[in-house]
Parts: sequence; structure tokens; C-alpha cells
Amino acid sequence: MKLTFLGSGGGRFATISQKRMSGGFRIDDFDGKNYHVDPGPGALVRSYQFGINPSNLDGVFISHSHTDHYNDAEILIEAITRGMTKNNGIIIGSESVLEGYGRWGPSISAYHKANSKNLVLTPNKINRFPFLSIKGTKTMHGDPTCVGFQMENKNGFKISYTADTKYFDELSRYHKGADILIASVLRPGTKSIKGHMCTNNFANLINEVKPKLAIMTHFGFKMISANPVEEAKKIYRKTGVKTFAAFDGMRINVNENQPEKSEMIKLKDKFSNKYQKNFEYSKSFKKE
Repeated sequence: MKLTFLGSGGGRFATISQKRMSGGFRIDDFDGKNYHVDPGPGALVRSYQFGINPSNLDGVFISHSHTDHYNDAEILIEAITRGMTKNNGIIIGSESVLEGYGRWGPSISAYHKANSKNLVLTPNKINRFPFLSIKGTKTMHGDPTCVGFQMENKNGFKISYTADTKYFDELSRYHKGADILIASVLRPGTKSIKGHMCTNNFANLINEVKPKLAIMTHFGFKMISANPVEEAKKIYRKTGVKTFAAFDGMRINVNENQPEKSEMIKLKDKFSNKYQKNFEYSKSFKKE
């Protein structure tokens, strides 16, 4: 199994400026299936940049109807369905994404929904397939239908994703049992803002969920300026759980038996070498 981050930026201003990429992340070889999560602006281009084929996807997950999470979803659906000529793939999204809710969405057109299986995910709803089950997890965010998830394969290995949410008392209950916990952490330190977590919030969540590996992503300007790797180190010291700060193009080869020993490998980037510095930061954290 592999996790690949095609963007580690989030929030409207980091996205508009592309201070960090905003293409979401991929989960590959999850019992032989491949999924793209929250394909924001650039998801298609970044896939090719980092040598990943969008046509081999089996599904797309979109947590809510904010542009930095859904922008490239329709073109990825076209890739999955061979230009809308084949029936293929699963589209899993919040109510706002697939049906529309108030002033939010719908983010996927009826045309693009026509050739795939569409599933609205809500908190505690579980969809079961031969190759995985996926449970919706509650959020508290600007889009009131925003939903995270917990995926489980046939071996019982679980990956949880918080999506965008503020920290709240019941949040950990939805992510209990996660082997890997991935969270949107927009701000550093204790500087949380409405609908989003900060470093301190994520540390508290990790202490409650007790995953074997934690990954923080979806960074805003203030987090980027604070250096996400330094924030990840603070979390590690508070929790004892290895915590990675995502960077653009980061790939993790997941060790399902011992997730804490999963290895970080930088994808080849033939367009620039600016990510090498981020990779070196990550290697220095790994040694701590």
C-alpha cells in the first residue's frame, strides 16, 4: 500500500497562491484498489508530474463542497471512465458534493455521475464492498455536510481521514481503531480558527485515538511559515506517535504489519528540485 500526497496546502489563500500544491492525496493498492482523496486544484497535473496515472483509479472521495477539495474531481472521473465511455468507479462524497445542500454544491454534474456508482457518505454510515468498507466520520466545518472517513480492508487495516473540521470532544470516537490517522491541520500551535484544527488540537486527537502513525496535511499560510515539520516534531514529543508533516510529492510505503515503520520516499520530480529541501526536513525528523 502507498500514500502519495499531490498537495499539502489547504485553505483558500494557500490554494490561490499555490504556496503549497493542492491536489489532495492518493491511496494506492488498498487491497488492489486505488483512490484519490479530495482532488483540489492541480490534482490531474500533479498526478502526471509525479508519475502517477489517473486512469488507474477505482474511486474518488470528496469530503465537501469547497474548491480546494473538489476542483479536479470531474476530470478524474473522466479518467476513470475513459472519457465517459465506460461504466467504472465509485464516487463517494458528502451530501453537498453529490446532491447539493443549501448554498453548497452540487460539485459533480449529473453528466459526470452517470457512469459511476455514487454514494453519499454521512457520519456513522458504513458502505461495504468486497474489497473494503468505508465509514463516514463527523466533522464540524463551514460546509455542514462535510464528512471524513475511516477505510478498512479485508485484513482489518484502517486508515482514517478527518477532512476539514474543528476539534470537538466526540471527534476521536469516529476515528478509534485507526492504524493511520490523516488530518487536515491548517494552523500551527494553538492558533485554531473556525472549522479547522491546529497543531495542539491534532496532538490531543492523537492521544485519544492512539494510531500507530499520524500524518498532518492541508496547511495554510501560517502553518507553512511556522515549518510543518517542526510542528510534527512537537506532536511526536507530546504523543509518542510518529507524526509526518506532508510535503508536495511525499510518498509513504505503508507497512501494514507495523505502520510506525512505514517509510517515506520522495517521488521523482523532473520539473524542479525545490521539494528536495522539504524531503531533507522530513529525513531530519525521522532521525529524531
